[in-house]
Amino acid sequence: MRKLRNSELERLDVQEFKASEKTPIIIVLDNIRSLNNIGSVFRTSDAFLIKKIYLCGITATPPHNDIRKTALGSTESVDWEYCESSLEIVKKLKTESVHICSIEQAENATMLSDFIPQPNTKYAFVFGNEVKGVQQSVVNESDIVLEIPQYGTKHSLNISVSAGVVIWDVFSKLKSKIK
Repeated sequence: MRKLRNSELERLDVQEFKASEKTPIIIVLDNIRSLNNIGSVFRTSDAFLIKKIYLCGITATPPHNDIRKTALGSTESVDWEYCESSLEIVKKLKTESVHICSIEQAENATMLSDFIPQPNTKYAFVFGNEVKGVQQSVVNESDIVLEIPQYGTKHSLNISVSAGVVIWDVFSKLKSKIK
């Protein structure tokens, strides 16, 4: 087995990415402190053709060297917008028939492994602050709260890891329904 060279990967350029059909997923970053986490979410969003990222509250915006370091250019391909209030963007998305999913540990949360995304449905996944999580007001406004099952001694994952797990899980479930 031989590793492929970058030139063999047939990657989209930025214009092809912008013109391509997107996965019906929107990401909302609710007061993310770490610039590296933000860049990592951009990079994962690029990998799975995510429609848009909303950067809210204290979440930093591109251009920034620490975001660029982990995003590796994906801030140019993935559409993004800054919104001061996560709650306001969630309310706006709901008026556009977007299904709001907070990623959080909460009473009556649905385990991610049990979540079955529906075809022809747009989803917004809200990821919260590294310490405080998703704001309670945003959780209250959500259509569902999804929890990533965890079995070890720690009770949290890094936000960029959580985003990767959720995006991959939902992407793969949606793609399996198309086949």
